[in-house]
Amino acid sequence: MVYDIKMKIMAKLRSIIKIEGTLGDLTFYKGKQGYLVKTKSGVSKARIQSDPAFARTRENGTEFGNVASAGKLLRRAILDLMVDAKDGLVTSRLTQVMAKVKNADTTSARGERNVALGLQSIQGQTELKGFNFNANALLGVVLRSDFNLDTATGTVTIPNIIPIQNLEVPDGATHVSLIAGFLNLDFATQEKDLQLSPVTNLPIDGVASSITLTPVGVPVGAGNQCYFLKVAFFQEVNAVQYPLNNGAFNALQLIDVL
Repeated sequence: MVYDIKMKIMAKLRSIIKIEGTLGDLTFYKGKQGYLVKTKSGVSKARIQSDPAFARTRENGTEFGNVASAGKLLRRAILDLMVDAKDGLVTSRLTQVMAKVKNADTTSARGERNVALGLQSIQGQTELKGFNFNANALLGVVLRSDFNLDTATGTVTIPNIIPIQNLEVPDGATHVSLIAGFLNLDFATQEKDLQLSPVTNLPIDGVASSITLTPVGVPVGAGNQCYFLKVAFFQEVNAVQYPLNNGAFNALQLIDVL
C-alpha cells in the first residue's frame, strides 16, 4: 500500500484494495480524484476559533470561504450556459482560480482579502480570463478559428468558419451550435444579469459561414463584465437534434473579463 502525501494530512490511496471508513486516526473515502485518506484533526473547533495561535488558520478560513462563495456565485450566474458544458472537477478548479484572484487584492488586510477587490485589478482579471468550464473540451482545441469580441455589446464574430475544418468534431456529431453570453456580476453585492445571444446552429460540413453572436441586450449593474463563448455538438436522428453524449464534448470559456 503506497500513500502519496498531500499537505501532510491528506493522501491519495494507491492499492488494489479500495476501502472506505475509519481506521485509527485515518479516514478513508472516495472523492472525485479517486480513493483518498486523511488524518483526524486533534484540535477542537472551539480552540481554532479563539486561540491566538490559530490566527493564521482563522484568516485562511475566512478567505477560503470568500473564494468558494465567489466560485459558486459565478457558476450559478451562468447556469443556463454551463448546465451541459462542464466537467466533474469544475468546482474545485474554479475555486483554485478564484484563490489567485483573491491574492490580487493588495489593499485588504490578511484574512480580509476577497475576490471582488481582486477583480478590480488587471492581475485578478487576467487570472480568471480564459477559464474553461469543461477541461475535457477546451475552447482553444475545439474551435480552431479566430474570433473577435466587442466588449461594448458582447458580440462575438467568427469570420469564414468551415465546421468540418475549423472544429474538433467528436465522433457522431452532425451539427454544432454556438452561443455568446454577456454577464454583469457584482461579487460584493451578488447582483447579476446575464444576456445571451440567439443560438447559431450549423451542419458540420464544408460550407463556409460568417457568424455573428449578439446578446439580446447589455446587462445592467456595477460589477465585472464577463464574456462567454460556447460550442455545443449535436447528433441529428430523423430530423431531430439530440445533445451528443450529454454535452461531454461541449466547450464553454470565459473569454474576457473587465
